[in-house]
Formats: sequence, C-alpha cells, structure tokens
Amino acid sequence: MTKPRIKTMEELSVAIGVSRPTLSRFFQDPSLVKKKTIDRIEEGLAQVEYVPNFFATRLNRKSTGIIGVIIPYLNDLFFTKLLESVEVAAMEAGLTVITQCSHSDPAIEARAAETFMSMNVDGALVAPLGDQSDQSALLRLKSRLPFVLMDSRPKTMPNIDFVGTNHAQSTGLITEYLCRVGEPPIFLAMPRVNFNAMERENAYIAKMEELGFEPQILGTRLRGDDWHFEDHGQAVLEAEFASGHLTERSILCANDRVAIGALHAAARHGLTPGRTAKGGLRIAGHDDYPLCPYLYPALTTVAQNTDAIGKKAVYRILQLIGGEISNDDPEITLFDGHLELRQSA
Repeated sequence: MTKPRIKTMEELSVAIGVSRPTLSRFFQDPSLVKKKTIDRIEEGLAQVEYVPNFFATRLNRKSTGIIGVIIPYLNDLFFTKLLESVEVAAMEAGLTVITQCSHSDPAIEARAAETFMSMNVDGALVAPLGDQSDQSALLRLKSRLPFVLMDSRPKTMPNIDFVGTNHAQSTGLITEYLCRVGEPPIFLAMPRVNFNAMERENAYIAKMEELGFEPQILGTRLRGDDWHFEDHGQAVLEAEFASGHLTERSILCANDRVAIGALHAAARHGLTPGRTAKGGLRIAGHDDYPLCPYLYPALTTVAQNTDAIGKKAVYRILQLIGGEISNDDPEITLFDGHLELRQSA
C-alpha cells in the first residue's frame, strides 16, 4: 500500500497523535524526548511518507550544524579533492557542508558570502579567488562567522586563519630535483591571479639563486581573457617550440593544468618529454592533479596534501565555533608537498 504523504509537521502531529513541540524536540535531538514517546513517533513515521524540513528543525538551535564552503572553480579537480577532504572531516564531526562556487567572479564570491550569513551557518571555509576577491565582503563574513581561508591567502587578508601548502618548500623541492637530473628548469608561470601564483614563482627564483643558477620565467600574462590554464600553457610553449626554442630544456610549470597544456604543445610538435626520451626536454608540474598518472607521458609533479589541508581547516573552524580559540589570534598552517616522480621529467 502507498503510504500517505505528509508535507508539514503540523499534519504529522495530527497523523500520529504527538504534539508539534514534541515532534520538534524529537527531530532536533531525540534524547530530549522520553523513550516511550520516541517509540510512538518512530512507529508513526513508519506508517507515513515524511521528510523533515532540514532548516526548520534547526531554527531553534544554537547551532545549525552547517558549515559553508566557497571554492573558485568547478572545472579544477584539485578543488574536488580538497572539497572531498573537507566533507569527510565535516561528516565525521557531525556537520553538514553546503558548497558555493565563485566561478572566478568576485561578485559571485561576495554573494556566496552573503548567502552563508543569511543562512546563519556555523562557520565558513573559503578558497578565495585571490587579491581580486571582494575584501569587504570577506571581512564582513569574518565579523559575523567563524571563518578560515584555504589554499590561497590574499595579501590583503593576513589576519585571518589560513590552511594551505608551504609553496617555498614544495616548489623548491621540485626545482632542486630538476636541477639535479638535467638542465636547470625554466619556469612556465601561470597568470598572476592569486597568492599561489606569486608564491610559487618567488619560490622558484629563490631556489635557483640558492643553487647558483639564473632564473628564467615565461608566461606571466594571460594570452586570452576567457582561457583556462591548459590553454595558457599550450599557447606559450607552442610559440617557443615553433621558434625552435626550449625543445631540450627542463620546464617547470606553475601548476599541473598549465603542464597539461605544455604536454599537448610538445605532442603537437612531435616532442616526447621524459627522463628516458631522446633529447633533454622535461616537463613537470605542481599539485598532483588526479589525472596526472594517466597523461602521456605521466606527469612528474609535487603533490599538495589536500587531505591534511581539509582536515585541519575543519578542525580549526570547529575550534572557532566552539569558542576554544579567539578569531582575533589567526593561525597560519602550511603543509609540505612531496615529489611524485613519473615519466615526464
């Protein structure tokens, strides 16, 4: 038999013979209701089709049990990995995650922050666009909610808790490796759109100078306003290879998506980068994008510890939510990267 569909808690109260306030307490926390009443409610629920309104059951709570997350891109699997680690850690803590994407637009990022404030979420984790983020919107978010930055930290926001990667260590690690196995690398930059872009570029320069080599940087400007990083990497190296340049050099790309474009450019010119390939061309990246092992050749890169970043960000936001620490005493947590040696370099 088809169960009768119940739409509201008022209808449910009549259907199973339990008062509306008692039902509300049951859905908020069953321990607030007597065992005999719990049994009666559960028996009644088994006879009807009813899904409690998620937000309505949280209206009278001190905590909504929700944290908001803002990420900058949906088409970047790095952020998929980071979001997965956040969600797993949040679920283990009994929290619900609501995600918004800023789609590379500061106005959308600001609107997402306003949405979380209007929903009265317990806290917010934000992977910001960078220095182009609407600082006033994010500072307003910080004034209203526990707030932690992930992945990228704008120069304009040094006093907010941040969890990310130690780019000086990670970029230095792969720069040193490339210097050890071949020609000192040229750095194929990504457009200077965020904190990470400059952090990695500066880390490359510092390590090259430490090792006694002259830094060389390409591709600091975006070739097309609507291009993705892959397009950028391909276009920069297409121009170089077409002129007969860099065909036997090591090339360190600022991230794996730039490196994917670089590998495509090499293939279009009949070049196969790698430690065992003919010639000296090597291409490496940064991040350990999930598809790196399946490229041809498989991409050598340095992996960010997304699991640790996500878990730490959730742990920190829980401390802020619980009042264990002050929002006025920001903590900066950086995790080291590790080399993933594959065929491309």
